[in-house]
Amino acid sequence: MRTIAKQILIAILLLAGLATSAQETYQEKVAKLEKQKEQITLQEKEALKEEVKTITTRLERGEITEEKARELKEEAARKRALNIEDRLAIIDNRIALLNRNKGEVLEARKEISIIEDGVGLTINVGDEELKLFQNNSKVPVYDRRTYSDFVLAVGFNNALIDGQSLSDSPYKVGGSRFLEFGWNWRTRVFRNSNFLRFNYGFSFQFNGLKPKDNQYFVENGNQTELQEFAFELNKSKLRVDNLVFPVHFEFGPSKVKRTDQKIRYSIDNQFRFGIGGYGGFNIGVRQKLKYRIDGSRVKDKLKRDYNVNNLVYGLSAYAGVGGTLLYIKYDLNPIFEDAVVEQRNISLGLRFDL
Repeated sequence: MRTIAKQILIAILLLAGLATSAQETYQEKVAKLEKQKEQITLQEKEALKEEVKTITTRLERGEITEEKARELKEEAARKRALNIEDRLAIIDNRIALLNRNKGEVLEARKEISIIEDGVGLTINVGDEELKLFQNNSKVPVYDRRTYSDFVLAVGFNNALIDGQSLSDSPYKVGGSRFLEFGWNWRTRVFRNSNFLRFNYGFSFQFNGLKPKDNQYFVENGNQTELQEFAFELNKSKLRVDNLVFPVHFEFGPSKVKRTDQKIRYSIDNQFRFGIGGYGGFNIGVRQKLKYRIDGSRVKDKLKRDYNVNNLVYGLSAYAGVGGTLLYIKYDLNPIFEDAVVEQRNISLGLRFDL
């Protein structure tokens, strides 16, 4: 997706350049084409360098013999030499056409075409199609060890209280929820095996607690406690927002896709599980109350610290197939500082690696 966006951006820039080209003299066009000839040689030489690097990597890994490596390098050199020759011939023909007609050539319909490895500029004159420019000299990285994903997690939230079971929690099980989203990088640990990955990144966590029995949170000095509200509450919710940095070790099989140009390890439709933890800090606390007074609706949004811990750290784990995973996290730090009875946040839900 990011590659396509990049290609479209390049295409837009090319179109912007085409819009002003009609105002240029043919001598200016020729001068630009001459500069393109210099760039063609540099592009192809750089691409050859990358291909040779990839072949050398495969040789060092023991995937190919020295004889095979030599053959591949010679083949790459021939291909790049022919690319230079053909691309220069196209430019030379264009220059000759401009010079011969003093720039007064048949108006061509210009189109930008997106190709697999780059952007191409296609010129259509009548029924003839000429490829004036095709930037396909990019060589893919042979072995990508690191991948990245957008991570989204949703589910139920609650608190474990010292001396009580979860069934005795003063918070609604269905009403208390959490949301988490962020960015995750996944790096293969071993050189020739993708069974173990190291996952790391950052996430924003939004943990909600909805008290039962018409209660709400009140600060009494350095203590935060639940008290009954004076009116009947339609909604009572405390939301704690955190920025955390998760780290997990992930285990699971993967499919290997190998070609002469690249090797890729895919975890699509593969079972995997991860175990690790997170650390970070609190970035905000809000309490929302909705109720009625004499038939009028009242909505209070209270932004205070409520003695919530500034530092956040805990354990987390996930398991599933592909990008859909069962997810659990548990804060080792108490929710409220210096509380007489400590409470620790716990969450269970689904995680999606997109």
